[in-house]
Amino acid sequence: MRGIQDKQTSMWAVIAIEDRIPSSHPLRGVKELADQRLVALSRVFNRMYSPVGRPSIAPERILKSLLLIALYSVRSERQFCEQLGYNLLFRWFLDMEIEEESFDATVFSKNRERLMEHEVGRLFFDAVVNQARQANLLSDDHFSVDGTLIEAWASLKSFRPKGEDRSGDDDQGDPGNRWVDFHGEKRSNETHRPLTLRVFWPKRGQAKRLSCVTGRMR
Repeated sequence: MRGIQDKQTSMWAVIAIEDRIPSSHPLRGVKELADQRLVALSRVFNRMYSPVGRPSIAPERILKSLLLIALYSVRSERQFCEQLGYNLLFRWFLDMEIEEESFDATVFSKNRERLMEHEVGRLFFDAVVNQARQANLLSDDHFSVDGTLIEAWASLKSFRPKGEDRSGDDDQGDPGNRWVDFHGEKRSNETHRPLTLRVFWPKRGQAKRLSCVTGRMR
């Protein structure tokens, strides 16, 4: 039997967001760990904010929003605030009711900057990592890397001739640095060595791409 599409919206509906999130959803475990650490940071938040004035976005929600942005690869805070208007999973993770307004992107960014200035973000993420370590969720044998970021960090300007004077290496952005303009110079692993990242040289005609990360060479 064919179903009927009823375009008449109901005037009243009672919906619990908690019931819409599957009990086996992996974000449930993340939320539990995050909430535990945020309770421990409550005193830090109290010292940051004045007891009077207009209430800001709760710092707990900002930090958990940054988790969602990272986990779901949301490309901007403005896009996240837009998705928060209709994404029930995001609202559930932030303990928001359905009728609550989404965050204003400008206000969200300003409040996020305040937390970063007080290094609260670092305290929060360090605490989450320590939780994972205590639960044996971390492994020294496996790791994941964002290849796009690594490729952006790779720079052929970091290659120096073997035996060359290393003075001034850290100031590669200086217009007077002789290593900024390297066009026309032939470089290879036999004649040069990297200061920070190692680049594997492909076949002729192919672009040079970072293939392996190494420690800074001394």
